[in-house]
Amino acid sequence: MQLFAPAFLLFALNLLDALLTIVWVRSGVATEGNQLMAALLDIGNGPFLMVKIVIGLAAAIVLVRWSKKPLARYGLAVALAVYVGLMGIHLFTGLAAFGLVSNTTIHNVVEFNEQILAILV
Repeated sequence: MQLFAPAFLLFALNLLDALLTIVWVRSGVATEGNQLMAALLDIGNGPFLMVKIVIGLAAAIVLVRWSKKPLARYGLAVALAVYVGLMGIHLFTGLAAFGLVSNTTIHNVVEFNEQILAILV
């Protein structure tokens, strides 16, 4: 089974996550949860974005290269589930930024996503 399309989707979600993170952090709506990436973001948008792109591209290449291995298929499924959860967090962050949902709702969604991620990982 070829994993090119799902690996490309993973890379695209990684890039979207990076861009949305920059928007939310720079506008003061959210903070970066990963301390290493937060340090890169403190240096500037360029270094942060470059590292995110390199990591996403490396992951996609590795997954496509070893696409016949069960571990690659499982890893890709888990990574896509994590990024879909992250996109949900970005969605609710945007809705909260525009005043369309309450902070309590955001807190509940984040807690739920953390519980799901703990089960998956």
